[in-house]
Amino acid sequence: MKHTTDVAIIGGGIIGCAVAYYLRKHAIDALVLERGAIGSQASGAAAGLLAPLGPLSAPGPLAELLISGLDILLTLLPELEETAQMQVRYEQTGALRVVRNPKRVAHLRKRYEAWQTLGFSPCWLSGDEARQRVPMLSPDVLAAVYAPEEGHISAPALVQAYARAAQRLGAHLYTEQDVCHISIQQERVTGLQTAQGLEISCRHLVLAAGAWSTICGQWLHAPLAVQPLQGQMLALKQPEQSVQQIIFGEGAYIIPKGETVFVGATKEQAGLQPQVTAEGVAWLRASACKLLPSLADSPMVRAWAGIRPRTPDLRPLLGPLPGWENVFVATGHNSVGVMLSAITGKVIADFILNREQPQLMQSFLPARFAQ
Repeated sequence: MKHTTDVAIIGGGIIGCAVAYYLRKHAIDALVLERGAIGSQASGAAAGLLAPLGPLSAPGPLAELLISGLDILLTLLPELEETAQMQVRYEQTGALRVVRNPKRVAHLRKRYEAWQTLGFSPCWLSGDEARQRVPMLSPDVLAAVYAPEEGHISAPALVQAYARAAQRLGAHLYTEQDVCHISIQQERVTGLQTAQGLEISCRHLVLAAGAWSTICGQWLHAPLAVQPLQGQMLALKQPEQSVQQIIFGEGAYIIPKGETVFVGATKEQAGLQPQVTAEGVAWLRASACKLLPSLADSPMVRAWAGIRPRTPDLRPLLGPLPGWENVFVATGHNSVGVMLSAITGKVIADFILNREQPQLMQSFLPARFAQ
């Protein structure tokens, strides 16, 4: 089967589908190629945190991108849900960041002061004040910061919403398609072929394959600075006194998800095959119980793993691929791909439309690793 499109997108996760959605909003033909099912890798495994304070310690390009990205996503949600005809289950629960180690209290206080400069309204709490807010919190908690603006979303639902909305606007999504050949003329990609017999002619190519984008870069002799980082998670049954807000501890977090709580996440150097391990599950459960001792009696519902695309400077790769006239990169989002999905879709669409980019985007160009 043959198909001609303006933009071919390799990767049917949350980033690839968001790019397709924004392209169709501008009436640009878009086609997504996914080697598995839509959202079957990191996007489907993500916790769905919309909590920008964690990665932020001071003003800078990443802080600005996260703050702008969250605002764009939350503004987009009503339109996206209406177009996709589905709900993405966004909840602004607020988030509590706690410390149990006396040596970490001053560090949390410093971060709290930095967060205040970024336009948020965090609240400093003593250990007792934190337990008034969350009575089942460990007696070891010495201090906490509460951020009412933060929340979470269903990452699997959000990626499906992008995909459905893009399709309803006219995008083509092909699953179970392994790209096996790229057609090149000088410094331009002109087409793709899949092992399943699909032939695509395209004017532009977007690499949005998450941790697998490094393989795509190799096809084009353009190494991408993306490394796979595995994260394991587990779901526990809600305790009798249910968890109502996100709780971040020293290395782990707990998210209320209906009748369960999600506990995440490990950070492991790994390959491209996600794997749940007994050690990972044990660490997650132990970490959760240090924050909320009542979780010791909560049965485990399931455990899973995903592979994050991590860059050396923890900033995503967004923009033109050096050495190529019509190839763009949208990957390397580490653990904030859900939060940055909308702004990434918008930015890549703007690049393809040759629109002027804000100065901020200079900090995320793939060319920064090309020297």
